[in-house]
Amino acid sequence: MLAFLSLQAHAQPELATNNITWTTPSRNAGESMPCGGGDIGLNVWAENGDVLFYIARSGTFDENNSLLKLGRVRLHLTPNPFDKGTFKQQLTLQTGDVTLTGTGGKTTAQVHIWVDVFQPVVHVEISSTAKLSAEATYESWRFADRRLKGKEINQNSYKWAPQGEVKTRRDSIGFRSQGIEFFHQNQAKTVFDVAVQQQGLAGIKDRLYNPLNQLIFGGAMQGPNMLPAGATTGHYLNTPYHGWKLKSRTPARTHAFVVALHTATAPSAQQWQQGLQQTLAAAQTNPKAARQRTVAWWRNYWQRSFIYIQPDKALGDTPEWQAGRNYQLMRYLLGCNAFGQWPTKFNGGLFTYDPVLTDSALKFTPDFRNWGGGTHTAQNQRLVYWPMLKSGDAALMKPQFDFYLRLLRNAELRSQTYWQHPGACFTEQLENFGLPNPAEYNWKRPANFDKGLEYNAWLEYEWDTVLEFCLMMLETERYAGHDPSAYLPFVESCLTFFDEHYQYLARQRGAKALDGAGRLVLYPGSGAETYKMAYNSTATIAGLRTVLTRLLALPPRYGTPEQRQKWTAMLSRIPAISFRESQGHPTIAPAKTWERLNNTESPQLYPVFPWGLYGVGKAGLDTARNTYLYDADVQKFRSHVGWKQHNIFAARLGLTAEAAELTVKKLQDSGRRFPAFWGPGYDWAPDHNWGGSGMIGLQEMLLQTDGRKIILLPAWPRNWDVHFKLHAPYQTTVEAVVKDGKVQVLKVWPEARRADVVM
Repeated sequence: MLAFLSLQAHAQPELATNNITWTTPSRNAGESMPCGGGDIGLNVWAENGDVLFYIARSGTFDENNSLLKLGRVRLHLTPNPFDKGTFKQQLTLQTGDVTLTGTGGKTTAQVHIWVDVFQPVVHVEISSTAKLSAEATYESWRFADRRLKGKEINQNSYKWAPQGEVKTRRDSIGFRSQGIEFFHQNQAKTVFDVAVQQQGLAGIKDRLYNPLNQLIFGGAMQGPNMLPAGATTGHYLNTPYHGWKLKSRTPARTHAFVVALHTATAPSAQQWQQGLQQTLAAAQTNPKAARQRTVAWWRNYWQRSFIYIQPDKALGDTPEWQAGRNYQLMRYLLGCNAFGQWPTKFNGGLFTYDPVLTDSALKFTPDFRNWGGGTHTAQNQRLVYWPMLKSGDAALMKPQFDFYLRLLRNAELRSQTYWQHPGACFTEQLENFGLPNPAEYNWKRPANFDKGLEYNAWLEYEWDTVLEFCLMMLETERYAGHDPSAYLPFVESCLTFFDEHYQYLARQRGAKALDGAGRLVLYPGSGAETYKMAYNSTATIAGLRTVLTRLLALPPRYGTPEQRQKWTAMLSRIPAISFRESQGHPTIAPAKTWERLNNTESPQLYPVFPWGLYGVGKAGLDTARNTYLYDADVQKFRSHVGWKQHNIFAARLGLTAEAAELTVKKLQDSGRRFPAFWGPGYDWAPDHNWGGSGMIGLQEMLLQTDGRKIILLPAWPRNWDVHFKLHAPYQTTVEAVVKDGKVQVLKVWPEARRADVVM
């Protein structure tokens, strides 16, 4: 008999065991600790007696589409309790902050760093048992223009194909109003202008959305007891910097300063400065109340969802315990961009640091990240955002959804301009202005090659990854009760593209737009980046079928009768999935046919995840399992590294041992000082699609759904104790304590949904 108990009180004590505490300073920025909130991320560490942190913010794109850091802050105290003696640095998840404590002689000082979730403000609060002087230096490596060469250009949208000289332009930095002001103002010409010209869209340029135009971002650092104290220069690792100092007026037991940030599209620096002054004024208005609001937000965040594995075991003793702890840490990193205008980047998010600490050959500035700053790779981005449905964080998906909504018109204009048919064409490597990345689009194209296509062996004809974001948009209605009305035009336009474009291509080849059964001929297509020049790609078919089915399952108030008739007709034109034999077993084929393999993905299992056509309790489970177990390509590509999804496939198929092995490998400690800074994998460090795919796998091991059915522990090892709270469709939460292979406590809300739970 299950005990139906309230478990809320247990969540916070267990969370406290997941806090990260260090008792020695760090050697460098690669041993930094994340801190953030709202849309700001800090890398915090102590080195050689100083406290330092990098500042990053969502949306700080320069002319070349690098995602620039906003600088580094260095704090030095005199006399210095961090020089020698005892040391402690702690990330406290419950309150979302980092505290560093140093004791030297009889003096103990504490530096408390936190980010306001609701205002773009970083707070630094210093308290000491004796009077100290505080010196805070704003450090920037962008004090002059910097020419980028070689692989360093990979941090922006030109990547390996620069057009002429590529420079990161200098920032404007100086003392202002007893503080330090810094900002980057984009030049008039940006990579947007270059891509538009390259891709034959100059005739409609004035109709295209351009987020880089007149963009200014930066901030100010100031404190009530601090005054300008001159400038300095130096080197950190490979990078020279200039510094602007603030120093306390007098020694005191408490000091404080803020870094207030502001990003705006503004015609002049003066207009941007007016907005910055408003942020500074807000930062100075009742910081105690701001702190209370921030703490309350984090408290609610952690109460909404959690997974604690082996919670009664000694800390860190088991790989399973680490996997549960690192799940929480990854969710913390995602929570730091809850309110960003732009999505969390798969290739480092807000927490990149000096690249030489990831790859010793890359002696570049802290602005570097591999695979671009304003370039969003859909197959990677999706793994950052899928976990948010079951973690109850549907509201955090808004930055990713808004990203696509802003680009809808540009994607539709591409189809109209190139092919004269409706529908939004979204490519896999997508710039933040909705066009293909210019390096991937390829400058060395045959003159008569279709302007709408990337001349690229990996990316050609890969358009279906946007469908996963369509499904996420629709699923927020089932999971969180969100109104999907704002997303329906987007979803419909994406579906329309496939319906229109593949009939258009068929008419180029012959007299008929459909095959003999009245279905679309999805050729040429692509099975992820792997099965190229595919005919009826399984991933595309499964995606179209699932999204259309989900659209038609919306409550009748969504969509007009005419729209629903259109969706039904479109669904009838989707071809069937193809199958093949592997080692004597029937398996799902990646496509009906294909010409070559280009990568190492397994799209023959996309009908399992993300599309959910196969899985525990569903028809065809044996065939899907055969595909996982016997398909030679799937087995060859099997891995836990980076964006690999085999742990998710195994969990969805109820293959418990395989799911446990791969998910633990994904979520084991990263090998860096901060356990959840994985990577670089195939991308960059910290690798957020590595962490995201680990989160998804762990969730799927614990909870799966099929219609209204909630399947509990579909791939969970009997010897793993766990306390978890996850979300399910129809605004349902499931919380359970599993001990010694038995569900000892179960709480389902709303109570009526308990009848839908299947063990």
